[in-house]
Amino acid sequence: MSASRAVLRDLRTHLVDLERSDWLPGWMALSQSSGRSLETLRSAVASCRRCPLGFSRTQAVFGVGSECAKVMWIGEGPGFEEDRRGEPFVGRAGQLLDNILASIGLSRRTVYITNVVKCHPMVDPGQPQRRGNDRPPTEEEIAACRPYLEEQIRRIRPQFIVLLGSVATRAVLRTDRRISELRGRWCGHPGFPEIRVLPTYHPAALLRRPELKSAVWQDMKALRKELAVEDGLA
Repeated sequence: MSASRAVLRDLRTHLVDLERSDWLPGWMALSQSSGRSLETLRSAVASCRRCPLGFSRTQAVFGVGSECAKVMWIGEGPGFEEDRRGEPFVGRAGQLLDNILASIGLSRRTVYITNVVKCHPMVDPGQPQRRGNDRPPTEEEIAACRPYLEEQIRRIRPQFIVLLGSVATRAVLRTDRRISELRGRWCGHPGFPEIRVLPTYHPAALLRRPELKSAVWQDMKALRKELAVEDGLA
């Protein structure tokens, strides 16, 4: 059995145990696929210690937004600010993401935003208070967190997923191709073929390289067009 399947098996066992506990309200049944059923998964993430990130984080960063969202946005992982506030994309990159959403008539209330990993990957876990202590998640950390992300997708069932940056794109699409090769191209999700996936540049990359903004704007117009088609407006 692969490591990812073993983690998924253990996660489902853990969720069933949570559901059966005396304090868990009946409306949080795991068979539900939308709305409040995400809370059982959020509880599992909050107590997760499946990889070293769970021992060094300030708090887990599960996700934010509408649990009935048509569009899910997936980034790399929490940074310094997210680790303290418990919400994804709250720093400068998050402010830019808010502007990107607004440019096509969306907001944090109408989409769902999460990350590939739910805890802050740090260069030096012994200094969690130090800014600039961020690093990309390892393959092992991504594998440990993958079942949580896939369960979020399963329960929300978005029509579209926007992948923000190379780490999210490689992790979700299970590819080694560069983000520059894939951005702006509609793809299928390997586990959820009915969901259309659009890779684009991460907002943090736009802060470093403003010349990439025009490419992201083209990607957002493509997304807006597809949303209009789904809503019968085009």
